[in-house]
Amino acid sequence: MTRTDTFDELRAAMDGTVLVPGDPDYDGARLIWNGAIDRYPAVVARCASPADVAEALACARERGLEVAVRGGGHGYWGAAVPEQGLMIDLSPLDGVTVDPVTRRARVGGGAKLAQLDAACQEHGLAVPAGTVSHTGVGGLTLGGGFGWLTPLHGLSIDNLESAEVVLADGRCVRASADEHPDLFWALRGGGGNFGVVTEFEFRLHPVGPVVHLGMLFVEQDRAAHAIRTARDAYGSVPAGISPAIACICAPPAPFVPEQHHGAPCVAAIMVGFGTPEEHAAALAPLREALDPLFEVVMPLPYVALQQMLDEGAFWGVRSYTKGLYLDELPDTAVDVLAERLPGRVSPLSQVLVFPFGGAYAEVADADTAFGGSRSMKWVIAMEGNAPDPDTYARDRQWVRDTWEALRPAAIGPGAYVNLMAEVDDRTLRATYGSEKYELLARIKADYDPGNVFRVNANIKPA
Repeated sequence: MTRTDTFDELRAAMDGTVLVPGDPDYDGARLIWNGAIDRYPAVVARCASPADVAEALACARERGLEVAVRGGGHGYWGAAVPEQGLMIDLSPLDGVTVDPVTRRARVGGGAKLAQLDAACQEHGLAVPAGTVSHTGVGGLTLGGGFGWLTPLHGLSIDNLESAEVVLADGRCVRASADEHPDLFWALRGGGGNFGVVTEFEFRLHPVGPVVHLGMLFVEQDRAAHAIRTARDAYGSVPAGISPAIACICAPPAPFVPEQHHGAPCVAAIMVGFGTPEEHAAALAPLREALDPLFEVVMPLPYVALQQMLDEGAFWGVRSYTKGLYLDELPDTAVDVLAERLPGRVSPLSQVLVFPFGGAYAEVADADTAFGGSRSMKWVIAMEGNAPDPDTYARDRQWVRDTWEALRPAAIGPGAYVNLMAEVDDRTLRATYGSEKYELLARIKADYDPGNVFRVNANIKPA
């Protein structure tokens, strides 16, 4: 595509902005969160309405351009940016409208978690979402969406009431339990395969505004002890407690003693959504068993909890990730992880371990298209994050090798689609299981028979 193609017809047809190489805002529009992605779309269509999306799709169809959809631009492998294709940029569609009486939120397809959290917290409400506030609501939700509220209220998709979708042929439909129920089922975990979601409607829950954070830091030399102890403790946490394990370098934050800034640690985390007393009671036996190097225990606003991991995942960092599902976290896997942690080069690289259960497990496997069993107990996310290319390349290999070393403990090769830096058909089939994958493929054939929406964790039409 040459610079002389200015897409004047698309500019005239859209209310939003059209950008091509050479336009002042083009370079900013093509860049996404992951600094390792450097691609050049032929055109960026910043859509201000579903009608704009339909016009952009028509343009791509006429010119034979590959289509990709950008919500928050936070995907690891750059599915938002098609090389020499057409990017549908939903960033103008970032409004959030909350009805505190019905406890519902309508959220634009280009909104980010920070906007969703802030709008809902004005009314003391929230929807389960991710753990980094500049993540896009759209991509996160379509893959499933888990975070601190998942043990209490399930995945983001478990709280989705409806979605406004522009289909490949330009039609705009609303999918819900009563309208296009097959499409609604597929959107809840099947990714961006079925259309462009311009609006989500979520069911909300009372949360906060203040929650309780407990982080017990153990030096990396005792990583196996720390992970094993946290694993055992998390099997019996009371309702209202959301736990995790973070293998990180202690941040240079005011709440971290200066002598421990940058120290490789394992943090056993408990977030309390109930009373301070309930949180303290849950934390006490873990503290005694761990003998932490230092700890951070404090109340904080829910929106601050949602931003707690932002600094380690800043905009422009080079990032690579792989994930695994586990039914159990055996001692052999704990030992492998502890042995491999010192191999990280970048202080930003990390391993996050989330126990699943609670409200997540109360939803039947067949109720949504989520790629993962509702009975699995653990999710492990391995992330290589670095500001420079050389360190990034080394930690990308560290992630791959660590993933391979942990695979014997995992449930096959499948994993959470939002934690895939690379996607292949075999892994996707393992993630969804044959029955669910085949149903998704049949729904794909109904709504996108030409596989227009293929720059994603692609499910090919049956």
